[in-house]
Amino acid sequence: MIRKVTLLALLATTLLLPAAVVVSGTANAQTTAASRLSLQIMMEAIGPDVPREPTTEVKVSGSLVNSGTETMSGLRIQMRYSPQPFAQRGDIEAYQSGQSQPSAWRDQRYVQTSIAPSGKTPWEFTFTPQLLGISRFGVYPIMVEVLDAFNQQVATLRTLVTYMPRETRVVRTRLAMVLPIVDQPRRSGDGVFADEGLPAAMAPGKRLGDLLKIAQDTSSAKGLTWVVDPALLDDARAMGGPHAVRSKNRTQQRPATPAAAQWLSDFREAVADHPVMATPYGDPDVAALAHNGVDNATATGINAARIIGKETLGRDVITNVNWPLGGLIDYDGLDLLATGGVDTVLLNVLNLPPAAPPVTTPDASATLESVNGPVTALVADAKLSETVGADTSAPGSALMNRQRFIAETAMISAEPVSTARTVIAVPHRRWDPDPKYVTDLIETAAGLPWLLPVGLDAIKRGKGAPTLRADLTYTDQNRRAELPKQYLTGVKKVGARADLTAAITTAQDLDVFDLALLRLTSSAWRGRTAAAAPYVQQVAEAIDSRIAMVSITGSEQSRLRTLAGSNGDVPISVRNELSGEASRVAVRLRVTSDQPKLLKIEPYVDQLMILGGQSQTIRIPMTSTASGQTTVTVQLTTDDGRKYGKPVELTVRTTGYTGVALVIVGAALVVMLAAVVMRVLRRRGGRRPAAAAPPKRDREPAGTES
Repeated sequence: MIRKVTLLALLATTLLLPAAVVVSGTANAQTTAASRLSLQIMMEAIGPDVPREPTTEVKVSGSLVNSGTETMSGLRIQMRYSPQPFAQRGDIEAYQSGQSQPSAWRDQRYVQTSIAPSGKTPWEFTFTPQLLGISRFGVYPIMVEVLDAFNQQVATLRTLVTYMPRETRVVRTRLAMVLPIVDQPRRSGDGVFADEGLPAAMAPGKRLGDLLKIAQDTSSAKGLTWVVDPALLDDARAMGGPHAVRSKNRTQQRPATPAAAQWLSDFREAVADHPVMATPYGDPDVAALAHNGVDNATATGINAARIIGKETLGRDVITNVNWPLGGLIDYDGLDLLATGGVDTVLLNVLNLPPAAPPVTTPDASATLESVNGPVTALVADAKLSETVGADTSAPGSALMNRQRFIAETAMISAEPVSTARTVIAVPHRRWDPDPKYVTDLIETAAGLPWLLPVGLDAIKRGKGAPTLRADLTYTDQNRRAELPKQYLTGVKKVGARADLTAAITTAQDLDVFDLALLRLTSSAWRGRTAAAAPYVQQVAEAIDSRIAMVSITGSEQSRLRTLAGSNGDVPISVRNELSGEASRVAVRLRVTSDQPKLLKIEPYVDQLMILGGQSQTIRIPMTSTASGQTTVTVQLTTDDGRKYGKPVELTVRTTGYTGVALVIVGAALVVMLAAVVMRVLRRRGGRRPAAAAPPKRDREPAGTES
C-alpha cells in the first residue's frame, strides 16, 4: 500500500508541472523515467539442449537486473509457452521480434525481495515436455515476462525449446560451416610495414588471436572450412623474419617478431585437417575491378593465392571456390572469376534469392552461367550465418543465440522433405568472435541428431528438384558501396608503371609489384580510401625507384660524343643496379637522330640482357654526311616497344678528319714513291759509265825509248 501511495504521489507531482514544461520536455521526461526505472531479464542457463523424453526435466534460469537508479519492488515473474510448435521458420522470426507471443502461461510468482539499483535477483522455471503438452518434434516458444505492481509488462525474455522424441527419424541436413580469417593490408609496395600493429592483433584476446584459438579448439571438429586471405599469412611470414617498418616517413629495420612466426605456425597446425579456401591475394574488390576495367588483377590474385597459400601452409589451398565480399557479385564480376579458374562461388541469399518464397528451406546449391561456362553457386543461409557471427558481448546473448541456432537447424530438418539438403553458415568477413561461443556452437552442431557436418569441398548438388532461383541481384546500393572509380583510376596509373618493371624482368615468378597492387585493390579499403592513399603513394614511389635503377650511364658527366670521321661507332652503356632473385633484366636500346639526313643511325643489335649489379655496352654505328653537331635521343624500351625510364639526349660531333687524313697520307705516299723511284734511277745511271771505261795500262819503265 505504501508503494502505491508513493507512485501516486510521483504521478501527481508530474501532472502539476507547468504545461509548457510537460509538452516540451516529454521526451526528456520519458528518458529520465526510463533511466530511473529500468529492468533487464537475463537467461543464464537452459538445458538440456534437446530433451528426448516426455519426462525429461528442462530448467530455465537467470536473473533480474535493476539497471536504473531507483529500487524496484512489487514485481511478478511468469513463464508463457505454447504447446504447438512453430509451423515454419518465419514464425520464429515473428515471435522473436514481438509480433506474436504464446497465449498459454504457467507458473506465476512474486519476486520476494526488492531490487536495489545495480542489484539483481535470481529466477528459475522447471518443467517437462509432458507437463507443457509438448509431444512432437519441433521448436516451441518460451517467454519469461516481468509485471509491475500495476500488472504492466516491464521486461520480457523470449527463448526457444527444441523437443525431439527419441523415436523420431528425420533426413539429416548437411551443414557446412565456413569460418573466415581475413585481415587488412599492412604493407606498402616495397614490402615495408605501415606499423607494428599485426603482432598486437595476433595476441590472445585480440581478433586474430581469438580466431587462432577457435582454430586450435576445433582442430578435430568435422564440417569446418576456413577461408583465408593469403596476404595475412604472407604478412605473418614477413614479420616473423627481419623486416622494415615505416615510422614518421622513415624506414627502420626491425628484427624478427617471434609472435608473428608462432601465430603462423600454430594456425598451420590447427587447420591441418580442415579444407582451407583462399581468397585472391589481398582479398580484392572483384566487383569494383570488373566495373572499372582492372581485368587482370583478379586472375593474378587467384594465382598468387595458390602460390603463397602453399608456401605458407605447406599444402595446396582451394582457389577454385570464391567468396565475393558480402556474398554479392554480378555477371561482370562472375566472368572475371570464371576466367581466373573459379568454378564455384559462395553467395548471399540476397544476391541469388529464390524465384518465389519457398515453403521449405532450399538446398544451398544452384547453377549460374558465366563467359567460361557453368558456375556452381552455393547460397548461404542468412539466419544460420547471423547466429554464427552474432555479437555475443552482451550478458546472456551467447546462450540466446545458441538456442536460436539449435531451433533454426531443427526447423529445417523437421520440414516435410524426403531428400537430404545442404545448408551453409558463414559469418561476415571481418567478424570479431568470442572463441568460447563459436567453439561451443560447433560442438553443439556436431551433437545434434538432425545434422551432419560436412566440409565445403564435399558439397554436391542435392538429389531433389532444384530450387528455382531468380537472376543475380546486384543493386545500385551494392554498386555504390564498391571501391570508387576515382580511387581505382589512380591505382590503374600506378599499375601501368608497374607493368614496365614486369616487362623487363626475366624471372618466371610473380611480378615484383603484383602483390603490392593487389593490396591496393583490397576490399578492406571500401569506405576508407583516404586511409589507403599513403599506400598508393608509397607503391608509386617504389616503382619509380625501381625503374630508375636500370638506366643509361655516362650521361651525367658529359652528353657530348665525338665521331672521328664521317662514320664510326658511338658506345652507349646501360647499368642494372637491381639486386635479388628478380634482378636480371632484358631491355632494348632505341637510338634516333634528330637530323637523320646529316647523321644516320646504322642497323645494330638493340637487345641487352643484364645481370643485377652489372653494366653492358652497345656500340652504335653512325654515318655523317657533314661535319658539325647533331642531337641523338637514347631511350630504353621494353621488348614490346614501351618506353622505360626517361630518354637521354646526346650530342654527336663529327669532324671529317678521316677524309683529310686520307688525302694527306695519299700525297705523302706519292711523294715518297717518287723519291724512291728517283733514287733508284740515279743509282742505276751512275753504275753504267763505270762499267764501259777501258782498263788502265801499266806504266813503262823509265829510260826506255820507242
